Parts: sequence; structure tokens; C-alpha cells
Amino acid sequence: MALIRGLRTISEKVLFPPFKNVSRAINAESSVAPLVRTTSTMQPLCQKQEVTVTFVRTNGERIEAKGKVGDTLLDIVVNNSVDLDGYGACEGTLTCSTCHLIFPKEVYDSLPEKPTLEEMDMLDLAYDLTETSRLGCQITMTKELDGLEVRVPATINDARS
Repeated sequence: MALIRGLRTISEKVLFPPFKNVSRAINAESSVAPLVRTTSTMQPLCQKQEVTVTFVRTNGERIEAKGKVGDTLLDIVVNNSVDLDGYGACEGTLTCSTCHLIFPKEVYDSLPEKPTLEEMDMLDLAYDLTETSRLGCQITMTKELDGLEVRVPATINDARS
């Protein structure tokens, strides 16, 4: 217990000395001035660029959602509480096909990451499969994808059932 009190006393006196009038100490250029940092050497926090995605249901309803560069389409649906029944049931673990989306051909061809074998296996179980189908949990947003518009199939198939 005495050791803890001793450490507390040292930390209070040495590490965090009481400054009654810091501005006067700095102006007077006393020995306290070197202990006070007047400028920051920290880098500002990097703000991720915001992106927009529009999910188009089969009935034509358009749902616009915002996310950040680096988010997956699944992240954007979850973070914006987008009402897509059953979407992302496996939480992005590639064990279902509930986040199946249909991309425009030119967007599909421009995606930096091609589907993996695991994704293709899950897509084989999806309803309304097309040549431009992908799983939203596997698509990471980039600034080039800002304004993306994807179709949501009429129904989902949870491959886990």
C-alpha cells in the first residue's frame, strides 16, 4: 500500500505538476514553459470518403444508403438499417447467399476483385442468379464505386437452411 501511495505522489508531482497560472509561466519564460506543448505534432485523423449506394428492389423501389470507402455493401446495409429481408444472415462469413446482388455489366467487369471459388459456390445456391451476380459481403466500396446502383433479387435463399 505504501508503494502505491508513493507512486501516486511521484506521478502527481513529477508527471502532472499543478500549474496555477500556466499562461504567466509561459510568458515569463520560466522553467515551466518547456513542459507545456504549444503546438501539436499529431497528424489529423484521416477521414474516409463517404460513398453512396442505391439498392433497387424488383418492384422499382430505390433505397439510397451512405457508407465509407472500405465498407462492404453488407456493412452499408447493416449500418444504415436498410430493410432487405434476411440480407446478410451469415454476417459476411460466406456461408449463405442472402446478400446476393446483381450489378450492371460495366460495373461488374470493373470490380477490382473477382469472385473467389467460395463466393461462386454460394452464388450457385442463390435465386435469380445472373452473369453479373455477386455477394454484397465480398464487395468493398472504393471511391470509384461511389454512386453505385445494384439490383436486389426478388427473393433470397439462405444456403445454411
